[in-house]
Amino acid sequence: MRSRNAEFPRGCETAPTNDGIVPGMNTSTAASTSTTPSTSTAARWTLDPGHSAVGFSVRHLMITNVRGELEKCRGDVTYDPQNPEATRIDATIDVASLNTREAKRDADLRSALFFDVENHPNMTFVSKSARSRGDGNLDVTGDLTIRGTTREVTLSVHDISAVQVDMRGNPRIGATAETKIKRSDFGMTWNKALDAGGVVVGEVVTITLELSLVKAA
Repeated sequence: MRSRNAEFPRGCETAPTNDGIVPGMNTSTAASTSTTPSTSTAARWTLDPGHSAVGFSVRHLMITNVRGELEKCRGDVTYDPQNPEATRIDATIDVASLNTREAKRDADLRSALFFDVENHPNMTFVSKSARSRGDGNLDVTGDLTIRGTTREVTLSVHDISAVQVDMRGNPRIGATAETKIKRSDFGMTWNKALDAGGVVVGEVVTITLELSLVKAA
């Protein structure tokens, strides 16, 4: 898979193109191995935005997790179940499409205090290598860019389905992916101390992706 991440039921609301996504991010960089893609069996898959979701979660006031989603995304995934370490991801997410169901909070997140959408409208992930963990599970390591800052992160991919054929005759696969990042690694350092101790916004952001991919023509 190739790309430029709490659970959320809504999908990435972007017009279907010949682009698909399995974006990912993790503050730990796992040791990984890279294998030359098998041109004979590796297939290209595209995101089905109506059946996929990109969500995030961060601690608020030290007591609960606030969840949001990123509704617009695109990308390409190359995947061969016989050679999973040839997986490649290239994904782009429209940061302005973030939604936490609270308009003022969303405006703050889009501002220069956090994502700075005006100057950095997109978040991207480009994979560099993949490592099989057995039972169809993968660690995909790549470059995540947010606010113009790039860090190497690792996406944990699991529950990769067998190929199914939908009602329109399109081959599909699905997967779940998870990761964690430190927001300060990407220049999002704003915070405020609480009188009782602790801070308003947690440092660690959990990202979860529920993905449905359609085989490209």
